[in-house]
Amino acid sequence: MKTILLLSSTALLVGVGFFQKEPDVPVKTAAPSAASRNIGLRIQLTGQDLDGASVEVPVPGAKATVVALTSTTCPLCNKYGPTLGRLEVEFKTRGVRFVYLNPTEDEDPAEMQEQAARWKFSGPYLHQPDGSWVPTLQAKTTTEVFLIDAEGRLRYRGAVDDQFGIGSGLPKPRNNFLKDALNSVLDGKAPAHPVTDAPGCLLAEATATKAQVPTYHGRIQHLIQKNCMTCHRDGGVAPFSLDGYTAVSSRAKMLEFVVEEGIMPPWYAAKGTGPWANDRSLSEGDKAALRDWIAGGMPKGDPKEAPEPLRFVEGWTIGKPDAVFQIPKPIPIQESGVMNYVNVDVPTTFSEDKWVEKIEVVPGDRRAVHHVLVFIRKPGERWSAQQEALAELGGFFGGYVPGYSASIYPAGLAKRLPQGSTLRFQLHYTPYGKASSDQTKIGLVFAKAPVVNEVHTTSLASLRLSIPPGAPNHEVSATLEVPFAAKILSFLPHMHVRGKAARYELVREGKSRVLLDVPRYDFNWQLNYILKNPMEVKPGDQLKYTAWYDNSAENPNNPDPNRRVGWGAQTYDEMHLGYLEFIVPGEKPGEGDAGALGRGGAVDGIIVRTFRRLDRDQDGYVTEAEARGLWNSISRADANSDGRLSLEEAKTLGR
Repeated sequence: MKTILLLSSTALLVGVGFFQKEPDVPVKTAAPSAASRNIGLRIQLTGQDLDGASVEVPVPGAKATVVALTSTTCPLCNKYGPTLGRLEVEFKTRGVRFVYLNPTEDEDPAEMQEQAARWKFSGPYLHQPDGSWVPTLQAKTTTEVFLIDAEGRLRYRGAVDDQFGIGSGLPKPRNNFLKDALNSVLDGKAPAHPVTDAPGCLLAEATATKAQVPTYHGRIQHLIQKNCMTCHRDGGVAPFSLDGYTAVSSRAKMLEFVVEEGIMPPWYAAKGTGPWANDRSLSEGDKAALRDWIAGGMPKGDPKEAPEPLRFVEGWTIGKPDAVFQIPKPIPIQESGVMNYVNVDVPTTFSEDKWVEKIEVVPGDRRAVHHVLVFIRKPGERWSAQQEALAELGGFFGGYVPGYSASIYPAGLAKRLPQGSTLRFQLHYTPYGKASSDQTKIGLVFAKAPVVNEVHTTSLASLRLSIPPGAPNHEVSATLEVPFAAKILSFLPHMHVRGKAARYELVREGKSRVLLDVPRYDFNWQLNYILKNPMEVKPGDQLKYTAWYDNSAENPNNPDPNRRVGWGAQTYDEMHLGYLEFIVPGEKPGEGDAGALGRGGAVDGIIVRTFRRLDRDQDGYVTEAEARGLWNSISRADANSDGRLSLEEAKTLGR
């Protein structure tokens, strides 16, 4: 039997993997169906491990045996590796033995050995590309575990715990399914939940070849190159390559699933908006071709029909930068768990303003870097922790998400980097099962021709963000009246782990038009939606940004559904930021004043604009009732303790 991988509906492939729409819960228990999932069935298995030694299940003399499926290329397996290693050590003294099974065809035994050593697996590790144990176990996914008692009866099957799910991750699990089941069996009791759904890559069988179907070389290889190999290649950000027939066919059902669900390629703009210059979505014809190829048995076809091999530039995609700034010291990345944002300042040394037409952010460890935003701090500015939450309002200078690392502006357009500025790197890391370090860098290409228009970045934001505990669909909006003619270049909605959906609208003469609709916002993909043709706005127009948040227990990303959530810089807080990139026709680069549209600037300027937004009754003071969720971050400036902030008091936040 040939094993093929398909992503489970509760899988998490963080950072560079595949993402699913929001599941109801991270892991579903399924005790009522225990009989149909072979609980109580006697299991007897034999095989050979990577060293050629014989392996028996149940392990002779063991009080219980755990068979744990795993994979070197599934990021979710890498997430759970350290947990399995710790559980094996914890229960070894109680007579429990672990056996690790890798059923994936297209994986390297040397990498399996390294994986087992890294996580300190002491139990045997088996590689079965023919999937010989899979039918007996009726295994479903690559992270599924099977608990077998001393008599050889299956007592539990399913997830290790509920810490990770598709597009989700908690600081610690809410339910430790395998550990609880082990304790129950060793105490002579039945597990409370004998069956759960394990996240991971589903295991399925290939079908027989049918006639008159697309071939790999004739059609499928072409669409894979066009839509997937930017990330899924040797040296790319994805956890595995799709650069050959075996690599694609062994994951064909997974590819079909993530394409049908809209998980891959990552593109979340609803139809009817745009058109977009960086649209990654597959056409209906390409989707149909992939379905037909898989259903037809995945024929190779004629190699003469294959596309020319892609050539990828090593290092920078923007060409050789004129200047490179790197984080000075390696940032340690923990093996597993959840990390808070890391902020690092990198000074520049320019004695004059620089005009930048190409910007690229390159991670040091692509597997660990979730996303990066780079901001500009002007000379003399000092940002406290509280100011981080305000500074982002002015807009970002450059950014990185998997598959999108470079900003390249058309001829005549550029961003300004003021002399003596400091680059503020905001980095979000996702540990992937291996301790490492990162030194992200940014490369700049300066404009060689005269700059016609300065590219500005601003945001629409509601600083009074306050999401009630348990709210499943909390709506927050911000509007801005356009004071002068401008052209919008792109949109980038930004929220944290409770973000659910986002929408930009233009209101003109009482009529509303949707500019960008993101019905399923995914924190794992902070995409910048670039218009193919810049959109003109004129004085009197209104721009509206609306975002929806899920603060309920049903949100698998939610670290605390019982907390009222306000504005803050870390992922356990929230933000309501609708970024825009725009130009002002006729404005002289470096001398115009786009501040009325909320253009970024010094912290004092940001504080003044923020103060005016919060002062809803325009009495010259901001109260706790007006600031709401932001009050805890700014109340320290209340020098006279009268329970309200004057503008002068607020300005001390920038000092």
